[in-house]
Amino acid sequence: MTDPIADMLIRITNASKVSKESVHIPYSNLKAAVAKVLHQEGYISGVDTKNGNLSLKLSYINKQPKVQGAKRISKPSRRVYMGVRDVRPIKSGYGLMVLSTPAGVLSGKDAKSKRVGGEVLFEIW
Repeated sequence: MTDPIADMLIRITNASKVSKESVHIPYSNLKAAVAKVLHQEGYISGVDTKNGNLSLKLSYINKQPKVQGAKRISKPSRRVYMGVRDVRPIKSGYGLMVLSTPAGVLSGKDAKSKRVGGEVLFEIW
């Protein structure tokens, strides 16, 4: 697999669309950090690590999935970096941008408040 973050996003969006309760993803430190950010922002309701897998409990509001879609921005073939001045709201504030910064993996608003830029991993809404 050449892009594990894209695989993680696809698994989350596909499981959300068919109303699965949870999704299992192979563990890595980067995926665990991304899952932590998604949990803090309410896109997933729980994160559990067991047997070398991440188990993510998906969030629903009135039986509608919280995750409607995702877009991978920085890819292995083309890295996209953004300064703190370029960080902007996604979907008029209803979405989330996730960045890999020197301060760790952060959401767009956390990166803006900490005044750090970095590699834009993906957008999710």
